[in-house]
Amino acid sequence: MSGQIFHGFHAVRELLKHQAGHVAQVLVQAGHKNKRMEIILSLAAEQGIQILETDKADLDKKTDGKHQGVIAVIKRGSAASDNMLSEQDMYEHIKSLTSPFLLILDGVTDPHNLGACLRTANAAGVDVVITPKDKSATLNQTVRKVASGAAESIQLVTVTNLARCLEKLKEVGVWIIGTDDKAKVSLYGQDFRGPLALVMGSEGSGLRRLTREKCDYLISIPMAGDLSSLNVSVATGVALFEAIRQRKSE
Repeated sequence: MSGQIFHGFHAVRELLKHQAGHVAQVLVQAGHKNKRMEIILSLAAEQGIQILETDKADLDKKTDGKHQGVIAVIKRGSAASDNMLSEQDMYEHIKSLTSPFLLILDGVTDPHNLGACLRTANAAGVDVVITPKDKSATLNQTVRKVASGAAESIQLVTVTNLARCLEKLKEVGVWIIGTDDKAKVSLYGQDFRGPLALVMGSEGSGLRRLTREKCDYLISIPMAGDLSSLNVSVATGVALFEAIRQRKSE
């Protein structure tokens, strides 16, 4: 067997729902029968995808051991990326939306954090997630596993020059709101209604200088305890759902 693999129930299920044409075969753990596995088998069968039973040890060798009894193998020369937009297509897509809601991750390099941010973005109804080509985790197995299917269903864009991207987003009417621990305006004092992009910084240093300068507004998350900041995936969840609370009243 060769080629890219997806593993875990949620990732494989979403792959079969949205990008089944990329899948060569599905490997399932022999004797691992439950309702979730029945869903996987049914989806694969509907698409005419080969299903092979194997033992747990074999699946362990192909993954980090957290496969939940199922692996999808991608066809040679294929890439499961139907939800990846080009940068230019993204601008056209944004123009078609009444009130676009974007998440920009500026330098999130930990795969677990990137996966968690994608999962939260999907739950919050974000239209597009943007990451820079450099200084960002790639969309690997760990990211897909943690994202629990969001990596296969949410619109993703990788840009070469993030600062230039922010300028173009402004040109199509999107307001840029960045998070910064030192910002004087609280998350709860910011207006999140209308076309906007929320920008979250890296796990350690936060927003890069040029990114910060391109933001229309900078906000901070109030902290009541001894710690000065939150994990980026947690902070993303807090900020996104405050935005959702406000946007429901639009």
